[in-house]
Amino acid sequence: MSEFGPAHGVLRLLLDGQPRTRAELIDLSGLGRSTVTGRLEELVAAGFVVPSGEAASSGGRPPARFAFNPSARLVLAADVGATHLSVALTDLSGTILDSTTTVLNIAEGPETVLAALATTGRALLKNAKRSVNDLAGVGVGLPGPVEHSTGRPNHPPIMPGWDSYDVVGRLTKEFGCPVLVDNDVNLMALGEHTTQYADVEHLLFVKVATGIGAGLISGGRLHRGAQGAAGDIGHIQAAGHTELCRCGNTGCLEAVASAAAIATHLRASGLRPKTSQQVVDLVRAGNPVATQAVRQAGREIGTVLAACVSLINPSVLVIGGSLSQAGDHLLAGIRETIYARSLPLATTHLKVVPSHTAHQAALHGAAAMLLQHTLGLQPRAQASSSSATLNRAPQAGQLPVPKT
Repeated sequence: MSEFGPAHGVLRLLLDGQPRTRAELIDLSGLGRSTVTGRLEELVAAGFVVPSGEAASSGGRPPARFAFNPSARLVLAADVGATHLSVALTDLSGTILDSTTTVLNIAEGPETVLAALATTGRALLKNAKRSVNDLAGVGVGLPGPVEHSTGRPNHPPIMPGWDSYDVVGRLTKEFGCPVLVDNDVNLMALGEHTTQYADVEHLLFVKVATGIGAGLISGGRLHRGAQGAAGDIGHIQAAGHTELCRCGNTGCLEAVASAAAIATHLRASGLRPKTSQQVVDLVRAGNPVATQAVRQAGREIGTVLAACVSLINPSVLVIGGSLSQAGDHLLAGIRETIYARSLPLATTHLKVVPSHTAHQAALHGAAAMLLQHTLGLQPRAQASSSSATLNRAPQAGQLPVPKT
């Protein structure tokens, strides 16, 4: 296996999906004709670039166009939640080709969960008539803080047995390709940003499900913090509350307004929900007690988010996670408090919206994380077309070219 090397700069000129002629690539890259021709031949031989018709002729033989081939390799994306495992195959454009979701408790430990991830991934590859040799890499989201540079969970409060576990090493042995790991809400923010709001520089994504967390896009880039704990709003204390949280503290927002907390409250009221989906079902069925509980949860979340809006000043605030599927009641409670408690300057152009990518947000984000790393893609808000950037040598771990 070898890296793209100098051919990477030419490839990046085609990653936007726009077919280009050899002459256009020469003009955009600033490279000589023989250099561009040689690098195109390398990319075509590896399958990452394919002929794509002919351009209009100005006299003589029409020039051939070349285009990026997103099906040359695949990405395995995984979203490991507190109570579920979602795995998807995407192409090199990030388009989800196939996916599956199963019930799985994160507390069963890393060996059990990652074995299930590997088995599911191999089954998806088999269904696609592809093999692990076709993988560009694996992207994984976990429901807790992650040291992104190593992919190791960092004191995750709801993941017994996972602290400092070598997730990257385990999956690299399984698939033999680059593996990247991050917090699941970070990946939800990245997925929503890359697929829906690529031109937005400041976005806050909030997941409300079994737990509560946030992912922050600042200056067009994902902000992880010093130890990967940025966005852990679920363990900010909710004013006036003393409920015991599973992290060991009392009064945490997660212990007050998460789907698990709402389910506990509703059971005390004589209802019987046990899961996020059952809470959502009660609201959709018009149950007034459940509806009021979800709206009040939105108000509690909104109180914490009002402080976040004043501190970060995002232009888009996206609400996702399983509880966001309960109609407009959660968003109504959040909006009510944010607009009441935040200064008008911070909310003048603020959009508070539901997630467009819904349950696939983390899968899109896991694929985007891997592709940004292996293909050298940049968020659109940070993209540069300078020849110095385009001709820069790829870093370690970037997408390898298979032997021919």
